Amino acid sequence: MRLTFAIAVRAIATLFGLLAAGAPLFAATQTASVNANATKPLVLTKLKDLDFGTVTLAPGTWGSATLSLSQAGALSCSSANLVCSGPTTAAQYNIQGSNRMIARISAPNVTMVNQSDPTKTLTLVTDAPATVLLTSSGQPGEDFSIGGSVTVNSATQAGVYVGTFNVTVDY
Repeated sequence: MRLTFAIAVRAIATLFGLLAAGAPLFAATQTASVNANATKPLVLTKLKDLDFGTVTLAPGTWGSATLSLSQAGALSCSSANLVCSGPTTAAQYNIQGSNRMIARISAPNVTMVNQSDPTKTLTLVTDAPATVLLTSSGQPGEDFSIGGSVTVNSATQAGVYVGTFNVTVDY
């Protein structure tokens, strides 16, 4: 009889151990949706450089005058102290990525250096779109332009001023 009792006690202990380690007696289950949005990497390609053309400064002493080139390529050279000539072009880029995504554009101001005297500089204040809506995935992408403005005065040294854009795009 002792052997039977010992087996019964072990069986009951094992049963309680399984119940304690197993799932709760009153379990509940819920489901959740899972989403993932895969996007194509952005590809940025330069199509055109920005060119203000030729700006001739009036003689004498005078204050600041600003020339502006819009994103559409329209030059504003309205100061009597400036004569603007030659072809002008807004910078143009193409961006490719995922359809219906919005790409953010960053184009900080540019320091332009006089090629005859590197100690002389001008600042190009950029005019870029904040965002571009992509209407296709990959080709053909979306074109966008960057313009800007430069302020000069009678003390601005003559010469060719050159700078480099640091354009960044991201989702």
